[in-house]
Amino acid sequence: MGLIIRSLSYVHPDNEALFQDLNFILNEGEKAALVGINGAGKSTLLRLLSGQLQLSAGEIIHSAQPWYVPQHLGEYDTWSVARVLGVDKKLAALQAILGGDTDVQHFTQLDDDWDIEHKVIILLEKWGLGDIHQTRLMGSLSGGQKTKAFLAAMDLNSPKLILLDEPSNHLDLNTRMKLYRMIQESKSTMLIVSHDRALLNLMNKTLELSEKGIATFGGNFDFYQQKKQEKVAALRSRLNEQMRALKESEKKAGDMAGLRAHQQARSAGMSGSIPRIIAGGLKNKAERSTARMLSAHDEKIALLLHNIEETKAQIQEYETLKIDIRSPEIHPGALLIDMKGINFKYADKLLWNKLDLQVRSGDRVQIQGENGSGKTTLLKIITGALQPFEGTYNNSGFSYFHLDQNYSMLDPRLTVFEQIQAFNKRRLDEDELHQVLAYAQFKPAAFDKKCDKLSGGERMKLALSCLLVSNQVPEVMILDEPTNNLDVLSLEVLTLAVKSYSGTLLVISHDDYFIDEIGIDYKIQLCH
Repeated sequence: MGLIIRSLSYVHPDNEALFQDLNFILNEGEKAALVGINGAGKSTLLRLLSGQLQLSAGEIIHSAQPWYVPQHLGEYDTWSVARVLGVDKKLAALQAILGGDTDVQHFTQLDDDWDIEHKVIILLEKWGLGDIHQTRLMGSLSGGQKTKAFLAAMDLNSPKLILLDEPSNHLDLNTRMKLYRMIQESKSTMLIVSHDRALLNLMNKTLELSEKGIATFGGNFDFYQQKKQEKVAALRSRLNEQMRALKESEKKAGDMAGLRAHQQARSAGMSGSIPRIIAGGLKNKAERSTARMLSAHDEKIALLLHNIEETKAQIQEYETLKIDIRSPEIHPGALLIDMKGINFKYADKLLWNKLDLQVRSGDRVQIQGENGSGKTTLLKIITGALQPFEGTYNNSGFSYFHLDQNYSMLDPRLTVFEQIQAFNKRRLDEDELHQVLAYAQFKPAAFDKKCDKLSGGERMKLALSCLLVSNQVPEVMILDEPTNNLDVLSLEVLTLAVKSYSGTLLVISHDDYFIDEIGIDYKIQLCH
């Protein structure tokens, strides 16, 4: 037995029901991906399974205590690295004993693990944290370093049941490969939420979470995608049949209406040649028969229209939304960014060795480097948010659109509709703004939802919608790990949008699938 979920339901504190009667089983040693549309509740489900939230009904049965690594790690900022690793008490006991304290509790706590300090040093080195002391607070680490600390803890403790929420976020390529190897070699039962295709394809089962419950697919993400494509093809075939049936019904209804008019005219002509009472009876009988047939056709048409809308909604659920970002008129080769001997200083540490960089209009550039190499810092210098410590930077005064992993261009205090209104430089009316949001798959009930309550995918689509209603046609698009908080369906939306943009692109991303799909001209490798 690995993990069994029976009739699980969850109602938010505001009485909004999120799950109703969820059921699924993970056998011991199975590795499953949990996928679903934005706001389906994937992260909430992991929190329920981990015990961080209390379910409203149902039961969770597991053979081992879940080891949970959340997507957002800010809540652990006051923890030391040693506490994350689960060795803080052992290390404290060891130090007390080495200091001469012979209290029996210290020996009990240490449990003969005399080389624990050496184990921690080796482990941190393995995960690229060799320069991080175990007493460092998590709040002083970068996003990638925090994730590495949790992965190191998982490596050290070898839990039997693992719940991971976007574990490859913030990780450089080398660390991702270590994560993949650890997952492949592990005998643990795993449930993973991720947008990382390489990671999803390591799973042997895919669970799709939706309003209807959980559907199980007996294969990895590529297998799941194939089945979804087959579903879309079947839905499109059904839609075509429904449209043909509607056209035929409308034609028959039109024929019936014409027949009724003909009967009325014929009855008027007959009224002079037969007694009035007989003519009236014939007329009424014919009209009642025609009216019944018209009513039956009207009902059939109404049902067909309803079914067509349902089929279209299902197709929209499975197909990738296309949001086209307006592209600027570019003059290929124009120099936009010219950096010579650039460096930046944090405390007493210089980031680079006098960086030189030129970017011309139309270039599509990926900025690479290990965690802590200063990739985001470089983008901040390019946009003017930071000034270089040394060197010269000249630019053409280009306009830009900046998407970071937190979509910080959005105001968390505003509702979805208030946010798009704030960018409405095109002066679209309220109905037009509603149409833009509806196209971006926001339901009317979500228009009054606060931005800080949106999922990563919802924030991304709202950010792109804001760009659509503004007058801005950015010469440069700047992306800083924009895929980190996206589900796989939202990743497809962003990928198509960026792929169709023909302006200059600067992107930081460790997501190989995303980089391959959007197309890159060249890469810049940052080194310390």
